[in-house]
Amino acid sequence: MTPIIEGLLFCWNKNTAYAPKLIADLSAEQMLLQPAPSDMAPSNHPAWVLSHLNVYLPVIEHLIRGEAFEDPRNHQFGMLSSPESDPNVYAPKEELLESFMAGHRSVADLLSQESDAVFEQAVQLPRWAAVMPTVGSALPYLMLNHENQHLGQVSAWRRIQGLPSV
Repeated sequence: MTPIIEGLLFCWNKNTAYAPKLIADLSAEQMLLQPAPSDMAPSNHPAWVLSHLNVYLPVIEHLIRGEAFEDPRNHQFGMLSSPESDPNVYAPKEELLESFMAGHRSVADLLSQESDAVFEQAVQLPRWAAVMPTVGSALPYLMLNHENQHLGQVSAWRRIQGLPSV
């Protein structure tokens, strides 16, 4: 395994271990709790965050394989979505976490078999290719920046709720 891939996977595996800790002690009701009314300051609650991150796991796999993929922008939990308080919108916590963990394992297995040539592949989504032309720019963004930003939202959400840090 190359040093770059090893570094990506080190961080990726840290997130794989961190996410379950962030929601381990949350009830179904807490998964949907927003600290402020949605019309004032909509916050990304844990159910939305995991649903959103799960949208991008297959996208990361497509990037690694050099395949085209559907734009996640308009997905039910894509970037244009907003957290909702209706529990029927989201899978139960256990299913969200199971999907997250399975997706993480799948990405790690796939990437660990690659060489650095994977980073030279073109991104197959034109909207993204304009700003992230290669897998070498898209993977670090999705695997590190994007995911860490959203897991950090759950961490901050926990503190606002008076819950301990993990």
